[in-house]
Order: sequence, then C-alpha cells, then structure tokens
Amino acid sequence: MTPVKILSVDDEMDLELLLTQYFRRKIRKGEYEFSFAHNGLEALTMLLKNKDYDIILSDINMPEMDGLTLLTKINEMQNPALKCIMVSAYGDMGNIRQAMNNGAFDFATKPIDLDDLSVTIEKAIEQIKYIKEMQQEHTQLESLKGDLAIAREIQHAILPRIFPPFPDIADKIELAASMTAAKDVGGDFYDFFRIDDNHIGIVMADVSGKGIPAAIFMAVSRTLLRATALRGESPSTCLTYTNKLLTKESVNSMFVTIFYGIFDINTGELTYCNAGHNPPYIIRNNGKTEIIPVSGNPIVGYFEDLEFTEDKIFINKNETIVLFTDGVNEAMNASFEEFGDERFTAILEKSASDNCQQIIENVLSGVSDFVGEAEQSDDITLLVLKKLA
Repeated sequence: MTPVKILSVDDEMDLELLLTQYFRRKIRKGEYEFSFAHNGLEALTMLLKNKDYDIILSDINMPEMDGLTLLTKINEMQNPALKCIMVSAYGDMGNIRQAMNNGAFDFATKPIDLDDLSVTIEKAIEQIKYIKEMQQEHTQLESLKGDLAIAREIQHAILPRIFPPFPDIADKIELAASMTAAKDVGGDFYDFFRIDDNHIGIVMADVSGKGIPAAIFMAVSRTLLRATALRGESPSTCLTYTNKLLTKESVNSMFVTIFYGIFDINTGELTYCNAGHNPPYIIRNNGKTEIIPVSGNPIVGYFEDLEFTEDKIFINKNETIVLFTDGVNEAMNASFEEFGDERFTAILEKSASDNCQQIIENVLSGVSDFVGEAEQSDDITLLVLKKLA
C-alpha cells in the first residue's frame, strides 16, 4: 500500500511532534508519511523536488513566504490531486476565507483539534483517490483513442485505395470505392482484385455490429474470402468455404453479409453470389436503375454446412453496377426518417453519365444533405464499376 504523503508547513516547531505523536499508528502501518517544512519557501523547494505529495497542511501566517502565497504557487502546478488544508488562528477568518476562495480544500483553526483534522485529512484522501482514478481512466481513454486511430489507419490500409486500380484495362472498365465508418473503425468492407487477364473480383460486405469486434471480424472475413477467390474459385464455392471457416471461429453469434461477383471485362458477364446482402443496382443505358435479383442465400458465418448458389447477369457497354451497404439507404435524419431506396435510385439515375468517383460523391452528398446534423448511425460503403467497352 502506498502511503498518503503529507507535507506540514508551519513555523511552530511543536506541531511536528504533535502530528507524529497523534498519527503514530498510521505512520507505523505505512498509511501516512509526514514531511515538515517551516515556511512557504522551504515547502515550495520540497514540492519542486518531490512531486508526489498528496496533502499540504499549511499555516497561513509564516515568515519568508506565507501560506496564501504558497497556495498560489501550488495552484500554478495544476495538480488537481494535490489538496491543501490551510491553518490559521480562529479570528483570522478573512485570510481563511481568501484561502478557500483561492482553491484550498479545507481549513483548520488553532489550537488545532486533531480529531477534527483527522476527519478532514480522510475527506481529502477520498477526494484524492477519486481524482487519481479519474486521471487513470483518462489516461487509459487517451491510450485507447490512440489505439483506435492506429486501428482505423490499418483498416483503411487493407482496403484497396489506388484508383484507377488497373491501368492496363482503363479503357475497358472504370472502378471506384469508398468506406466511411460510423465509429473509429467499422465492420463494412469492399474489395476488388484481378483474378486473371479477363476477370475481376468485386466484393461488398457488412459485418454485424460495429466498433472493434466488427472490425476484427471484418479483417478475418476479407482475408478468408480473398485468399479463396484468388485461386479462381467460383463465387458460390468461395462463400461456401468462407462460411465453413467463419462458423467455426464466430464469437457472440457474429455474421457477415457478402456480395461477391466475378466480372468478365470483355463480355460484361457478372457471375455472383449474394449471401444475405443488399442487392446491387445496375444503371442501364436508358438511365434507369435495375436491381440485381435477390438470391436465396443466407448470411455468412452463422449457419454451418451450407451450400451457396450463384447467378449471372450481364452489364453492357456504358452501364454501371453499384454495390453498397445498408448504411446508405438506411441512413437516418434527426426525425428518424430513412434515406430510402427511392432517394438513392433517384441520385443514381441523375448520375448515369457521370464517372464512378462522381457517382460515389453524389450519393454521399445526397445522404449528408438528408441526414443533416444527425449522428451517422451505420458505416457507409460503396463500390461502383462501369463497363467502358
């Protein structure tokens, strides 16, 4: 147990003997540790050398530096856990009042009632203990904020961020993506990668929950899916295998919804498997949006021993596919109204001739205008691919 360190500051020498005698049991048990100074200047020197004092018990009227000046110097140290108990004659209420106004914790009058002083010291100790606990929690929170900032950077770093991503086929396709987490880190993720010269994999996923657990589950899900997909396996095979592994590792019934498609850059054929995710939109050549048919596949990572199925659809020249998470259409304003599919598709249809990055910016701007000052309730993630040739 760390003793409470008390610095007594008084030019009357007999107070030292009085305190050590009265508090002898606590001193022997290591509960209290007393130091003594005989004026404010000596006390200030001791405080500057040893910054771990808890309580200053100071007389107000002393030579060289009085107690009120010492109190001012202590306040300049800006240590809220250091408590000052001021001592003066009973009739010196003006100075005592000034000391209290200047931040003293409490006061005692001479001749000192040691029983009353003991109670005052115990009260100060409770305050000091509370403040130190708050300071420790603040330090831990600051450390956690730092860790979260690093986690956010890591999470963004593992998502593809170089656009355009495939310069050698920039005349055939255009692609852009964005992820905005509702918290420091999120559970949404997008991904895209080259499978071979003619095929590109595109992924949009949303992990249940938010924050750090979702971010960790997101990283595991992305790694498993990408590792399987890069072997050239079909979308249904990839999700079947990913589900098998995730159900074994899932904690607290976490799961992930995933849309994974393989796009043929020459023919425009998109072979896809949708595991419980929002079906993407296609902006057709006539400027109208078309929703990709909903499949009957369940979520990933929750039900064991499932076989996922896949479907196909074609995207023609100058047509665009828009993958997204429900943070877009379910974004809420201050009146708890959702942004909704109608507003979403209206923006997409107005953006039919825009490039992929501009489409994303149009959607994000539309959501932001609708939500206003309301707090972002969910991660917002988009991936847009346009067939150019």
